[in-house]
Amino acid sequence: MQFLQDLIDFYETLSPESLPRLAEFYAPDARFKDPFNDVQGLPAIIGIFRHMYAQVDAPRFHVLERFVGDDQAMLLWEFSWQPRSAWGGGGRWSFRGSTHLRLTAGRVSEHRDYWDPGEELLLKLPILGCLWRGFRRLLAA
Repeated sequence: MQFLQDLIDFYETLSPESLPRLAEFYAPDARFKDPFNDVQGLPAIIGIFRHMYAQVDAPRFHVLERFVGDDQAMLLWEFSWQPRSAWGGGGRWSFRGSTHLRLTAGRVSEHRDYWDPGEELLLKLPILGCLWRGFRRLLAA
């Protein structure tokens, strides 16, 4: 599916300057949901990515696998970025996740990201990581 390959290429080369191009791929009333956001409409989706660029340096998506159906697709990806000093600094950070895309009339109508913020993010933070590890030990079998 050429549309999906074009979307993957877009995400793998995403930059603040290319964000308006989301309109080429997403329906105007598309929904986006991840562990921290649940928004509807292209302006709100663009706002999430603008926020990402304001919070971290050099974010990058790399799609590892894709699974395609008639009107939907799943992408497995790795996201990496350079944290700012407030995050604890030092080297690139990364985590893996997946995206479920629903396609309507040749555009993304729903984008749902699945990843574990506790495992992939909170454990890496200095103070929250310590608290999260303790909480996990309490709940572990």
